[in-house]
Parts: sequence; C-alpha cells; structure tokens
Amino acid sequence: MLKSPQHSDVSDVYYRVEVASEAAGEVLAAVERYLKDLKRAPLAQRTKDAYGQHVGAYGRWLAGREKCADALAEPRARDYAARDFKRCLKVDEGWKPSSVNLALAAVDHFNRFLGLGPANVKREPLAESAPRALPVEQQRALLRAAEECKPRDRAIVTVLLYTALRLQQLVALDVEDVSISARKGVLRVCSGKGDVYREVPLNPACRDALTLCLKDRNKRAAQSETGLRVGPQGRRLSPRAVDLVVRGVGKRAGLELSAHVLRHTCVTNLVRGGNDIVLVAELAGHRRLETTRRYSLPSEADRQAAMDALELEP
Repeated sequence: MLKSPQHSDVSDVYYRVEVASEAAGEVLAAVERYLKDLKRAPLAQRTKDAYGQHVGAYGRWLAGREKCADALAEPRARDYAARDFKRCLKVDEGWKPSSVNLALAAVDHFNRFLGLGPANVKREPLAESAPRALPVEQQRALLRAAEECKPRDRAIVTVLLYTALRLQQLVALDVEDVSISARKGVLRVCSGKGDVYREVPLNPACRDALTLCLKDRNKRAAQSETGLRVGPQGRRLSPRAVDLVVRGVGKRAGLELSAHVLRHTCVTNLVRGGNDIVLVAELAGHRRLETTRRYSLPSEADRQAAMDALELEP
C-alpha cells in the first residue's frame, strides 16, 4: 500500500516488489540512475526530496506490471503507465488532488531524465479558494499590537494592512512618495509589479501612522538618505528587515503572518466591502481582473460557516 506523503519521509519504502524479471530490474535500475542524478539537479532540497520519494514509488509500482520496461522507452506506454499510476494514487490510495499532481510532476521529471519528455496525463483539478486573509478579530488584535510599537513599526503594519502594497513596494518608498494633508493623503507607487505607476489613497489611520513615522524618521535618517523607513544606522530598511518587523508585531498579537498576508487581507476587505472590482484591481495593482476575482471566492471559514448555519435545534 502506498503511504500518503503527509505521513512519510524520503527514507520510507511505499511497498516492496520481488524483482521477478529482467524488465523489472531495468525499471529499478533506471530509478537508481535518476536518484543519483537528482542529487546534482539545480532544485531546492525540498523538491529533490519529494521527487525522489515519488519516483521511487512510481518505479516500484511500475516494476510490478507486465512489460514494465516499455514505459521507459515508448511514449504510448509511458502515457498509459502515468495514467494508471495516477488512478492508483487517486482511487486505490485516496490521495488528495494536490498530492497526486505533485507525484505526476515527479514522474514527468523522471521521464525527462530518460529523454522521453512528460507524459500526456491530465492533472487533477484543485478546489479554488480565496487567498488567506485575517478575519476582523485578528486584524483588530494586530492593530492594537502595532499601537504599542515604535512609530516606524506601527506605520509598516498599518500601511500594509490598509494599502495592499507588496513588500518590495513598501521598501522602495521614498519620503517624496508620501503626500499628507489634514483631510487626505496618497502614496505614489513608482515601482509596481511590471513597473506600473499607481497612486493609493490613505485612510485616516494610515495618515496618522505615517505622520508619526515621518517625524521619527527625520531624527534618525542618515544624510542624503531618501528612504521612507530607516533602520538604526539611518539607512533604508531591507525587505528582510521589514518582514521581520511584520512577523514580530504579528507575534505580539498571537498571529503568524507575513507582509503578503496583509496585502491579501486588504484586497479581501475591499472586495467583500462591495467595491467595484475594477476599482479594487486598480488599487491593488492587478493587471488582470481574474486575479482580483479570486478574492471573492469562498474561504475555508466561509464553507464552515455555511454548514454550521444549517444546524437546527431539535
């Protein structure tokens, strides 16, 4: 029986087969050559581990079939083998679609190594969900934690939550990119994704946080430094430093999050607040409306709430 990848590691053996034929031995030998080559592949270690695990399983499964060596050389046999392996994982073993697709990606990598190219096999459709966003209670907890931080850190969290800026865009902001008056304010994003210029209006919370941040920043900034947010040396903060700030404030609020989660939260709030999707796409810097529409999809919490609402008191 194949083990689900959620309950195994690279050293696990899915199942054993008796090498009863020369063809089976040929299959397992090809897998061994692949695994040796995989160690030198320019892939992340996590990817190497997953591919090695899945190709090992595929090789053992394939070695138990008649004419198994044909799948190492003939495109049609390759396709049939990949489709049957997918069916085994999906039907017999009950794997989730994402796990099945990862196994198929590993088999494709193996087939490329053999010079065959990827198999002609459909991937499993994945259920679409909205990007992860913080619920309102967690947003409040985060803002309260930010209020207890120094002005720079408070401004970082507040701006990310209320402007949908990407981490790199926040880091690239200069002092001159911020305009604040008593009743309105705007951020000029000059380094958007795809170099698309846009202006993002600032709500009162952002204006207040940025006003305090600018006063503090002007005391600390090194001469000729133009960055909006600076570190202890008076220089522009790096993306890593900003990310650590966000995670640190999140930890104070009892949350695990990143700058991108705050961007997702802002866009989700805009979409679910009933705003026109074209307007939201412009504010978020999305080039395709389909990207923005993802935020209107149900989340896991939405699905749970819908089912909970069905319960009747007996």
